[in-house]
Amino acid sequence: LFPYSSKGAMMDNRFATALVIACVLSLISTIYMAASIGTDFWYEYHTLSPAENVSEAGRSIWEEFVSEEADEKTYTDALFRCNGTVGLWRRCITVPKNSHWYSPPETDMTTNCISFSLSDQFMEKYIEPGNHNSGTDLNRTYLWRLQFLLPFVSLGLMCFGALIGLCACACRSLYPAIATGVLHFLAGLCTLGLVGCYVAGIELLHKKLPLPEDVRGEFGWSFCLACVSAPLQFMAAALFIWAARTNRKEFTLLKAYRVA
Repeated sequence: LFPYSSKGAMMDNRFATALVIACVLSLISTIYMAASIGTDFWYEYHTLSPAENVSEAGRSIWEEFVSEEADEKTYTDALFRCNGTVGLWRRCITVPKNSHWYSPPETDMTTNCISFSLSDQFMEKYIEPGNHNSGTDLNRTYLWRLQFLLPFVSLGLMCFGALIGLCACACRSLYPAIATGVLHFLAGLCTLGLVGCYVAGIELLHKKLPLPEDVRGEFGWSFCLACVSAPLQFMAAALFIWAARTNRKEFTLLKAYRVA
């Protein structure tokens, strides 16, 4: 009986290590996901000749960019021309720090941002951006809405999974960790869906509004954080489920052995 007990102790240590690693991966993925949601560098535009350095053009661009009536085409053109960045919640452009707009180019620049309102997040996208009479583009409309909702669903699933994990610790049982693993797996699917929706939305937008020749667009580090968060969630899910299921099998075998 003693050798089996020693083996059981070894298994318990292995399960504990797996759970610790899973918890660390879950924590890192949660931090990455929260950081990606709260930052504005999902997509970045870089231009060699920003329009805000050309006399009064910068003033008109900024006024149109901050206007409550600014449509998708208006603020996208400003992003193209002013080294803009786009997040899930805000859009930003680089403008001269000086409040006076002189004809000579300004070298002291600052980044100013405007938040998307809740109504903006659920606003319809049009087949021709900026033309309200062109009809609704259902693909872009639902992709935009999903990229807003999915990250919060992902974070919610992970937080709920963490609560189940705490309950499992209180009950001194690994079996509820299966539910934690399943929730992390669903969270990973949501994060993966978010990344896919964002990429598809950007590609469809650039088909409608092609990038100017002197403008280069690229995905930013906020987008990369979301991309990294998804595999971390899947790995944490696998470890949670493996530890819970294997520990239950070992417990069943040990119980059967003792009865025998």
